[in-house]
Amino acid sequence: MAGGSSPCIFCQIASSSTSTTLLHNDEKVVAFQDINPSAFRHYLVIPKQHIPTVRNLQRRADDYSLVSHMLNVGQMLLNRDAPQTVYRFGFHQPPMNSVNHLHLHCLALPFIPR
Repeated sequence: MAGGSSPCIFCQIASSSTSTTLLHNDEKVVAFQDINPSAFRHYLVIPKQHIPTVRNLQRRADDYSLVSHMLNVGQMLLNRDAPQTVYRFGFHQPPMNSVNHLHLHCLALPFIPR
């Protein structure tokens, strides 16, 4: 849970405390659809452990393993749901992140015009 008085919404999703449909759930991460999609398929993969942003990651084996696992889960979901499509993956960095919980955006193009 994030600091302060209000719980982190992504921590709530990771602990299955919301009605969010999980596309993937394992010991390290969960994945679900972005509520404001920017592409044909737009999924978020988040760690179950609260990590505020990419800036909180360190150059250590555990963090490399986590990010690699997040990417593998995102690729697996997009390969399953949008085969033969162009994919994009990325993290936002502060101050551009909308939720202070590490999350990987997994997008299957085309982008959705705003």
